[in-house]
Amino acid sequence: MEKIVILTGAGISAESGLGTFRDEGGLWAQHRIEDVATPEGFARDPALVHAFYNARRVQAAQAQPNAAHRALARLQRDWPGEVVIVTQNVDGLHEAGGASGVIHMHGTLAGALCAACGHRWPAPAEMAVDEPCPACAGPTARPDIVWFGEVPYSMDQIYGHLAQADIFAAIGTSGQVYPAAAFVHEAIAAGARTVELNLEPSAGVSSFDETLFGPATQVVPRWVDLLLGQR
Repeated sequence: MEKIVILTGAGISAESGLGTFRDEGGLWAQHRIEDVATPEGFARDPALVHAFYNARRVQAAQAQPNAAHRALARLQRDWPGEVVIVTQNVDGLHEAGGASGVIHMHGTLAGALCAACGHRWPAPAEMAVDEPCPACAGPTARPDIVWFGEVPYSMDQIYGHLAQADIFAAIGTSGQVYPAAAFVHEAIAAGARTVELNLEPSAGVSSFDETLFGPATQVVPRWVDLLLGQR
């Protein structure tokens, strides 16, 4: 029973209305990454960062899972081996689409984190500057998001899964953000077959054995059908 490890990026949620870093006119286009997605930016202007993530939280709460999310949930349900989904996305669309055990390596919009004591709790719809931590009462609440310059979550667990992978798929990723961009090399070292599913070739496309290009809502269900049909 082959183990499948899947990495997903912003491209899988784009058709649900959630913008990527590179979309023109979206939330990201209105701000510099350094101002809203780094610890230094938060220290400089916490009000701006909270306003940015409050807007993203509202946007994510209104989004619905698409056919690609649902197809991966179907793969988890019907594949005889283990299917592990690792996502760079901070929305909850994989879970809303029926997936389970999703590893959110960059955190989640639904979570809040105390920068002082490390306590985590469900984020309110709107977070504010100086919001107190429920555990230590310090005014140090921040979104539970991994920012640029911080270490992603669950890396030991992810590398453990990659070392056991028989099939590795990267879906909707740019291939430019590390360490996720190097996951394909970890999978290759483990002997896995590799496939990229993307709207267009990523920066790391040459590392993959197979490619499927097109909108995620089309190529992901097609790939899942192929896998399940080969059983």
